[in-house]
Amino acid sequence: MTSSVETNTRATASDTAPLLALRGIRAAYDAITVLHGVDLEVGAGQVVALLGPNGAGKTTALQVIAGNHPVTSGHLLLGGRDVTGADPRDLARAGVCLIPEGRGVFPNLTVRDNLLMMTFTGRTRAEIEEIAFSRFPILGKRANQVAGTMSGGEQQMLALARGLATDPAVLLLDELSMGLAPLIVGQLYDEVAEIARHGVAVLVVEQFAAAVLDIAHHAAVLVRGRVVRDGHPDSGIRNELAALYLGSST
Repeated sequence: MTSSVETNTRATASDTAPLLALRGIRAAYDAITVLHGVDLEVGAGQVVALLGPNGAGKTTALQVIAGNHPVTSGHLLLGGRDVTGADPRDLARAGVCLIPEGRGVFPNLTVRDNLLMMTFTGRTRAEIEEIAFSRFPILGKRANQVAGTMSGGEQQMLALARGLATDPAVLLLDELSMGLAPLIVGQLYDEVAEIARHGVAVLVVEQFAAAVLDIAHHAAVLVRGRVVRDGHPDSGIRNELAALYLGSST
């Protein structure tokens, strides 16, 4: 992989190229193909919702984008450049940040120590804490609290704060709403929308569509590894989701 991949994606993307694009992506686990020619785009400042039932391949798609799972065929593009097969570390340096399902924090460390670990990005502890505590004031109040003793919503805020410390160009979120009360989910997605307004391309994997569609600019429905419907959330996708999900078992 050439060093050019490490350049921040936002600095190199053209005005017309999406920050993130999947072109005919196929991926498998051993002999079982789980992604069957997936096409997907996310532009700067956009929130795209990747929806679908359990086992549809949504998380695998995120793992492919982050470089954690190989592709069988197809192309992964960042800022219009082909980065298929890039090392996860190179993709991270290029601005790809994955916040995995089940939070992305170290539960036995305090909030401040969780944030301290992000100084590898080149930012100082003070800068990282300023970003985190200004975006999520509750984290400032919990600064010396062990992360695992906080509520699920607060842990998810900490995971987002850690992700923002990397100054991401592309933010990948896997099941942000899992196990959280609807009010907290709404607050988190308000923050996600604000992150996108600063030019970040955000791809959100969600099983429960209502959690994200209100802020999404575009939605794609993945069923059995194929995009079976995509478009603006208000283009009929909301009303078709039940039928699309149920149809996945036939």
